[in-house]
Amino acid sequence: MMNFKIVHIDETDSTNRWMKENGEDEMVVVADYQTAGKGCGQNSWESERGKNLLMSVLVHPKKVSARTQFIITQMVSVALCNTLEPLIDKPVEIKWPNDIYVGDKKICGVLIENRLEGRRIRDCVIGIGLNVNQTEFLSDAPNPVSIKQLTGRDTDRDELLASFLNKLQHAADNKRIHLDYMHRLYRQKGLHPFMANGNRFMATIVGVNDEGRLMLQDEQGVPRLFAFKEVTFIIEN
Repeated sequence: MMNFKIVHIDETDSTNRWMKENGEDEMVVVADYQTAGKGCGQNSWESERGKNLLMSVLVHPKKVSARTQFIITQMVSVALCNTLEPLIDKPVEIKWPNDIYVGDKKICGVLIENRLEGRRIRDCVIGIGLNVNQTEFLSDAPNPVSIKQLTGRDTDRDELLASFLNKLQHAADNKRIHLDYMHRLYRQKGLHPFMANGNRFMATIVGVNDEGRLMLQDEQGVPRLFAFKEVTFIIEN
């Protein structure tokens, strides 16, 4: 069992940065507000003070090698879906590699930072921004949504955190985690628009390999393999 020490702070620039500087053992830091919350790459994360679940989780995955580190992404993504599904009367899906979507809208972003020692992972900082009780989004993010927008009700953030940590433990013990991840993939059926190297094309998601690369098959039946940031999902609102 993972026994997390939970630290609540009022404000920080980034919970991931705070954790990398202050984290110890297995810990969770939760902030009411982030001044410079990060998504993947150069993306920022908008959050109204005290409305959402902004946190970083520190774990030491002893059984995960550097080569198989994508399994952490799968565990976190499936755990988030399992946390949200009882609250939302709609399918909760994983937009590869680890955004959590309801329909065509993003409810949660994840930023996982693994620190390596040789061929093993020394530790892993899992940053999560989950839209909970915010009802108005002012940034230019194209498609945010919150639990409250979907349900019309406030959700207790502490209860949500406890539920997620419980689901994360179950995901860590799940021998079928890759199958569960694949089953929950957003746009896993049918042809959908994608963009790569400035070219738009239609393709079907075939799978995700052990290294986390997305396998697509285009309209001509040609298989194509993409690493993160090499291909973009086209979502037309």
